[in-house]
Amino acid sequence: MSESKLRDISTDFAVKVIMLTETIKGHYSLVNQLERSATSIGANIREANYAHGKSDFIAKLQIALKECYETEYWLELFVKSDILNRELAADLYTQCGTIRRILIASINTAKKNKQ
Repeated sequence: MSESKLRDISTDFAVKVIMLTETIKGHYSLVNQLERSATSIGANIREANYAHGKSDFIAKLQIALKECYETEYWLELFVKSDILNRELAADLYTQCGTIRRILIASINTAKKNKQ
């Protein structure tokens, strides 16, 4: 998948999370954590495009992957705490999972090409 496609879907994902969090009342520290991790995914993907070499590129994508896992955690916590209903979270889970799988594949390809 092209890097621009990954940038686009991670940006779309971040926008959806921001729009969702605008509807959640209270729990400001948790909402902040979700927003920070979700928006960090795309930020690190963008940073990877300006990496100082292959190792830096891989490191930025690995950070994005970690943020993706963290975002999945926050979504799960919101659902289990009844802050967010499962139906609203389902699309975000799916999108986050798609981004995660693309990041894993991209990292593996970059590591393979580095050798």
